[in-house]
Amino acid sequence: MLAPPSAHPGDEPVTIGPERTATDRSNVVVGAVGPVDRDGRLGVEVVVEGWRFELLVEDEARAALRERASRDAAAGGAAGGPLEIRAIIPGRIASVAVAPGDTVEAGQTLLAVEAMKMQNELRAPRSGTVTRVPVGAGSTVELGDILVVLG
Repeated sequence: MLAPPSAHPGDEPVTIGPERTATDRSNVVVGAVGPVDRDGRLGVEVVVEGWRFELLVEDEARAALRERASRDAAAGGAAGGPLEIRAIIPGRIASVAVAPGDTVEAGQTLLAVEAMKMQNELRAPRSGTVTRVPVGAGSTVELGDILVVLG
């Protein structure tokens, strides 16, 4: 949950529209830095009273996908139905530790995704039986691709 906005004059949020132009309000300057990347993120530079901040702003569609993935994972942890575990970042499958029919416990490593020269282990959000593993070691995955299905 976001903190409430400040009540001080001039502290209102600044919105950068599709035109990506800088906005100047007294001591606050905001401008886009480069184009939107393939994941829907935009680099933004904010200067407040001489302090410069570079931020990575997430596209609304990507934020909605992340929220849906988090909500589905939370709901899946309590339910006994099938749970599709999807990629939250694009990358390459470094290793797969399970196969269809395997029984897994919550927290057990399912596979590892390599992205940005780092390996990220994907762990089971709940106990269950692996019903599908549509990826293999060396596979390239995109944001939202199904990696493992737990039954």
